Parts: sequence; structure tokens; C-alpha cells
Amino acid sequence: MILEIDNVELYFKNKTILNGIYLKAETGKVTGILGSNGCGKSCLLQIIFGSLKPKYKLIRIDNSPILKPLYQTNLIKYLPQHALIPKHLSLKHIFKLYEVDWQEFITIFEEFKLCETFKSKQLSGGQARLVETYIVLKSPSKIVLLDEPFSHLAPLHIEKLSAIIEKEKVNKAIIITDHFYNNIIESSDDIYLLKNGATKRIDNLLELEDYKYLSQGSLT
Repeated sequence: MILEIDNVELYFKNKTILNGIYLKAETGKVTGILGSNGCGKSCLLQIIFGSLKPKYKLIRIDNSPILKPLYQTNLIKYLPQHALIPKHLSLKHIFKLYEVDWQEFITIFEEFKLCETFKSKQLSGGQARLVETYIVLKSPSKIVLLDEPFSHLAPLHIEKLSAIIEKEKVNKAIIITDHFYNNIIESSDDIYLLKNGATKRIDNLLELEDYKYLSQGSLT
């Protein structure tokens, strides 16, 4: 499956946020979006998901235009920057809602073995983020959007989640953005830089220095 978004125009109070967007994601690949804070990365994910309506956009799946918000289909799951899971629900209930196997989760993250009946409000910020990212990745969907999945996570958890992303991409198109650019570079098969409201596909990592996203010598 190939997902494309094109011709996005987004304005806030006459200020241009996005104008000149093209991005392609496909099953079997992780597509990374890099860009400075406030450049519109989260807005772009929300537009793809359908929760933010721009002035104009064109979304295609396998060359067919999609006219209704993707969140109204069973194709997509989205991890926003803000908290995703309701604080009053137990982990057992949350995993059931997302159709994700709890036993598989605690095989990978053994420290959660006794937490099945915990409500999400009993978790630390890092624990909650880990659970949210995991259920979005493992849910039965064809498209996954991850906004800052590595925030507040310990290095070991980032390593394990990166391995899960690599495994899940076989059957999913995954789009990911994070301010930890090294993690995006390592996890992504294709990379786009969002700058001045437009996307630029990065074919050589040194272009990130040429476009002033990274300082000279950052990649050596």
C-alpha cells in the first residue's frame, strides 16, 4: 500500500504553516519527518490523520483519492504528542480496546508484569508513553503515525521500540517524527525535511547540513 499526501495548504491567522508539501509512505518502510520545533510536523500528521482540516490537501492511497478523514476508517492509528489513553482505564482494558496482546507486551517489557490492572494514571510519564507507543504500533492497522514516540523514554526502551518499529513495518506504512533526530535517521528508510512550510526528500544525509537543519560536522 502506498499513501501519498500532496498540495497541502495550511494557514493560521494569515500565517503560512504548510504550503508545498509532498510525502509518500508505503508498506514495508518507515518514513521519517525531520524539522525544527514549530515547523509544522505535528500539523502535517494531524492533516494526514484527518483531525486538522487545512485549506487544501490531496491524500491518495494506491493512487485513489481519499475524500473522507482517514480516522473514520480502520486503516490508521495515530500517536499524538499529548497523552493518548484515558487516565481512568486499566491497562487490561486499553490493550483489549486496541486489540493488542498483553502477554506479548510483558514478554518484551517484563517490568510491567504486575501492572495489568493498573490505571494509566498510576504510570509514570515514561511508562505511559511506552504503553501508548506500543499499542499504536501493534494495533491491527495499515498506517501508523508516531509523533514524538521516544519522548521521556529510557535508552533501553527506545532500543526495544525501534526493534518493534522495524518488525511492524513489514505489514504497515509507518510515519515517524521526533526531536531526537538520530533515532529518526536510524529508524527510517525514507526521510523528509520540513522547512519553510515545504517538504524536501533527503537522499543524502549530508543534505541535512546543507539545508542548515544540522550544523556542519554533526553527522561525522
